[in-house]
Amino acid sequence: MELASGGDLFSKIRKMGKLKEPAARRYFQQLVSAIHFCHQNGVSHRDIKPHNLLLDGKGNLKISDFGLSALKNEGVNGGFLLQTACGTPAFTAPEVMSRRGYDGSKADAWSCGVILFFLLSASLPFDDSNLAVMYRKIHKGEYQLPSCLPKSVKSIINQLLDPNPNKRMSIEALMKHPWFLKKFELPTKSSVFGSDYKEYCKFDKSAAGGINAFDLISLSSGLDLSGLFEVKHARDRRFTSSETVERVMERVREVGGRLGYRVEEGKVGGAIGLGKGRVGLVFEVWEIVEKLLVVEVKVVERGGVEFEDLHWGELKEGLGDVVLQWNDDAM
Repeated sequence: MELASGGDLFSKIRKMGKLKEPAARRYFQQLVSAIHFCHQNGVSHRDIKPHNLLLDGKGNLKISDFGLSALKNEGVNGGFLLQTACGTPAFTAPEVMSRRGYDGSKADAWSCGVILFFLLSASLPFDDSNLAVMYRKIHKGEYQLPSCLPKSVKSIINQLLDPNPNKRMSIEALMKHPWFLKKFELPTKSSVFGSDYKEYCKFDKSAAGGINAFDLISLSSGLDLSGLFEVKHARDRRFTSSETVERVMERVREVGGRLGYRVEEGKVGGAIGLGKGRVGLVFEVWEIVEKLLVVEVKVVERGGVEFEDLHWGELKEGLGDVVLQWNDDAM
């Protein structure tokens, strides 16, 4: 897990007071981008509040506490609408508390509106010691915007805090708003190999000058000692080949490209990455003896996505002309 050394956003605002517009926009952009990513993958957070927004050592915002989150298929009768009343009252959309079916993404949009209000004023739009009074204000959308806020910000907050979810600004629409887009940097696609190539490749052949006995032992399924030091992913594969390293890598590039993967070269020889969406494959080629290669295929999965058997089948079929045997063929 990551260390959020910067603490939570609630404590930061309570200590420093309201943020200037550029700083507030930066945090808000990171929040909305992350929530949009969740929604794209069918997840509604349902408990967005500054206590759950953590900061790392560089001041980047991280969303935490997905304990109340829900998937689309957890809605009413397996549909899109959710029913469970949950969250923190001051940050929760009115339709969530009404115990009727609601759209989780629209509920998250409301909470984002409360967060934007909090960032720029160090106060909450709906805050009352009497919970019944607070609920009434939330359902009616009764709040007072600070006069010092720019008109563009007031417009966004008013559209996000619309009690009618059908009229409320969506996260998609918000991300197209000129105020939101100012100095907004789209996140770049992460490399298949990750920030540290050796995270997925144990050996650096360019430094070792080839494979040695200890490497060979770790590659052997019958004498695999790696379990003493790491946990291998159950979806990883391995195959042997009598082709050259160059020929195998060439075929991986060709097949990967044909199947719609993004092709990346490793930082050391004998490694290629294939990426598609949030799943990546790292191919490492090892020359055991002349005309005998072992190719390890390591799966890099992000966001809970699994590499399905169908995709393995496509790759196995495409690489068939350079494969002697896959490690699971005899299973």
